[in-house]
Amino acid sequence: MRSAPERQNVILDVARRDGRVGVREIADVLGVTAETVRKDLDALQANGLIRRVHGGALALESLAFEPGLHSRTALREEKTAIASAALSMLPSEGVVLIEAGSTTYRLVELAPPDLRLTVVTNSLPIGMLLSSRPSCTVVMIGGRLRSVTMGTVDALAVRALADLYVDVAFLGTNALSVEKGLTTPDFAEAEVKRAMLGSARRSVLLADHSKLGTVSLCKYGDLRDVDTVITDDGASEEDVAALRSEVQRVIVAPTV
Repeated sequence: MRSAPERQNVILDVARRDGRVGVREIADVLGVTAETVRKDLDALQANGLIRRVHGGALALESLAFEPGLHSRTALREEKTAIASAALSMLPSEGVVLIEAGSTTYRLVELAPPDLRLTVVTNSLPIGMLLSSRPSCTVVMIGGRLRSVTMGTVDALAVRALADLYVDVAFLGTNALSVEKGLTTPDFAEAEVKRAMLGSARRSVLLADHSKLGTVSLCKYGDLRDVDTVITDDGASEEDVAALRSEVQRVIVAPTV
């Protein structure tokens, strides 16, 4: 029998695909009672991922939708698996860029405390977390702080990135697809993400399965601009095959 997070992932996938999910229909798919589905819908709505309507729910995501910080705790096991797989790509020394995001933050949480790196970041939470690690040198990228991501954007951030070169960039994304590439809902975020791709010798994209095959408002790069994509084992075989047709290295991290 599926756990609540597993059921909710299925419900969210159906809502994203069809724009709507019905209580009775999804109860039949999951083999659970309508009351169980309603509780799952309540949990998803509390996380800002759906909106309850009579008989079911509507997907909130659209091309311009961006979840707030309160809803980024979803898929925590998947994000932990992805971050764990990315640990092996942290160099023992040198300069790395770590973008603002929930999965990249998890990478920093899991990183060894004695890691000797210079870390460039536009993330206030990541900068604060690393400030307690004396072996790391933290370089904060200035700019306007967005409350949605707690990351800096706009001209100051883009200008700083234009003069920086890093060994590896660890990046996130709101959406990615073979047809439309890497996309995000916000114009300012897109500019910063584009600059980050250009500043890195190698780039590693951390993207859980819910991002695969999706499209958002602003394009900032192509899949071929990324050296490695790490996703989780919730990704379909079709999505993984599509990634491997465009990206040099694709890692599917197993969830525990």
